[in-house]
Amino acid sequence: MQIQPSDLGLIARVAELGKRYGSGSGSVTALDDVSLGLRRGEFTAIMGPSGSGKSTLMHIMAGLDSPTSGRAWLGDTDITELSDSALTVLRRRRIGFVFQSFNLVPTLDVRGNIMLPFELDGRRPSRDEQEWIDELVETLGLGARLRHRPHELSGGQQQRVAIARALATRPDLVFADEPTGNLDSRTGREVLGLLAAASARYGQSIAMVTHDPIAASHADRILFLADGRIVRDAGRSSAEDISAFMLGMETAA
Repeated sequence: MQIQPSDLGLIARVAELGKRYGSGSGSVTALDDVSLGLRRGEFTAIMGPSGSGKSTLMHIMAGLDSPTSGRAWLGDTDITELSDSALTVLRRRRIGFVFQSFNLVPTLDVRGNIMLPFELDGRRPSRDEQEWIDELVETLGLGARLRHRPHELSGGQQQRVAIARALATRPDLVFADEPTGNLDSRTGREVLGLLAAASARYGQSIAMVTHDPIAASHADRILFLADGRIVRDAGRSSAEDISAFMLGMETAA
C-alpha cells in the first residue's frame, strides 16, 4: 500500500525541488534541491535574506510557478504537471492568499471582497460556510464595515478583509506574503495574532513568507533559507533568537 502525504499529516510538500532562471553562464539558481513538508494545522514562517528563494518556494507550492526539477504536492495532489486551468481551480478552492498589498477589489465593498472566492467559483456558500463567514466577520471586527469600499478602510482593516477572504472557503493552506509589511507595528501584531489564532483555534494551515523576526516569532515553526537551500528548521523561537540567527547568516555570507 502506498503511503499518501495526507496520511502523514502533511498538507503540502515538495521533494528535490529545483528552480533556475535563465540559461548558460547567466542562469540563476533560486532553489537548490529543497525537500520539506508543511504539517496540517501548523503556522510556518519561511525566512531568509533577499534572493534566498523564499518567495519562489511559496509560488511553486501555491501553483503560481513551476519548478525546473522536483515535484510539489497539495495534500495527495501532485500539482507539478497540472494544466493551467486545473491549477486555477485548485488555487481557487484549496488555497488562500494574504498579500502585503492587500489586493482587494476597489469596486467591491467588504462583503463583496470576502465573498469573491465563491463568486469566482460560481456558487453560493453553504449554510455551514455562511456561519463560518459570519464568525470571521465578527472575530475580525468587520461587522460595521461590510458596506464600505477598500478606500474607506485603514490599512489594518483592509488586511483584516484580506484575511477573511483567504479563510472564507476554509482552504487547505493559506499563504501569507509579508502580510504585515504595510502596517504599523501595533496593527501588524494584531494581524499576526489573528493568523496565529486561525491556526491554533481552527486548525488552519498557514505558510508565511517574511523577513521580520517579530512576525516569525508568532509561528509554530520557522524555516530559514539561504542561497536556495533550507539551512535551519526550527520550532517556535523568540524574535531575539531569530534576529541572532539571521545576523549570523548574513555575516557568514
